[in-house]
Amino acid sequence: MIKILLRPWLLLVLSAGILQFIPLAAKNQSKYFNELVVASRIKDHPKMIAAAKAFPGKMGADVISWARLPIAPIPMGIIDKQLLALRFLVLVLFENGGHHIEYSKRAMLWLNKLATDSNFRIDYVTNTDSMNEESLSDYRLIIQLDYAPYAWKPAAVTAFQNYIEQGKGGWIGFHHASLLGEFDGYPMWQWFSDFMGGIRWKNYIASFARATVHVEDRLSPVMKGVPDSFVVQKEEWYTYDKSPRPKVHVIASVDEASYRPDTTLKMGDHPVIWSNEKMKARNVYIFMGHSPVLFEDSVYKRIFRNAIFWAAEKPKPALACCP
Repeated sequence: MIKILLRPWLLLVLSAGILQFIPLAAKNQSKYFNELVVASRIKDHPKMIAAAKAFPGKMGADVISWARLPIAPIPMGIIDKQLLALRFLVLVLFENGGHHIEYSKRAMLWLNKLATDSNFRIDYVTNTDSMNEESLSDYRLIIQLDYAPYAWKPAAVTAFQNYIEQGKGGWIGFHHASLLGEFDGYPMWQWFSDFMGGIRWKNYIASFARATVHVEDRLSPVMKGVPDSFVVQKEEWYTYDKSPRPKVHVIASVDEASYRPDTTLKMGDHPVIWSNEKMKARNVYIFMGHSPVLFEDSVYKRIFRNAIFWAAEKPKPALACCP
């Protein structure tokens, strides 16, 4: 959602132009524009606030958009050009409920600020019902923010698999994205399990634990500026039926001997950040993503930020070696 808080000296300018802009935007809707909401602190301008209307995007009515707009009184055509100049678009899948909602709320606050400061736009969706090949075509990055890999519609499954396999954009998955198995009456998504290294979810530390994570790939762009090891203060560490290591590139792993309080739920070799380099899409899975306190940790936020700008970057085409 785009919010512009207006000062009194802007009201005359925008009140004259807003009603003209809405039909123009509806007629010449940019693919980078889903909705405009204008808010005023002046109590006697309800008509102006009511004039702001939503413009449906490709993902349908469930999309909530966040972008950066200039607040200076400039011609509306220039606003559309600036929207076109956004660095990239991101689609975020999140669960609007359940025990991950507090993490998602904190994540969205942080993401919205990063998007504003860095000039990219985020669309948030709470289900994949409207996802298809066309709806994903505008996005340079998909973030699966604690969104489980089951109960997806067939069109969404096909579109997502093609997006990853064909490298149409990047992907970052968090925590719940590795909940692989049979849940709520749905079968395991085998392709997604293979994407995650052929794993199946087994158990989790329900009482949470503090632990130390060790970086294994110091050269990974996701680890830029990250210390060799760092402490995660609170997490419900998952265990899987096996380590994904043989089938993925491991970037970091958790030291299970550092669990506090200790637990018998251990895997031995326990990767927590990895990438599947067999896919054309730039992709990274980051297990940590349950507790909102993660956003009080500068290291975690750096990893998240690094992952966004790496995964959203278009790989440079390979140079031909010969004439």
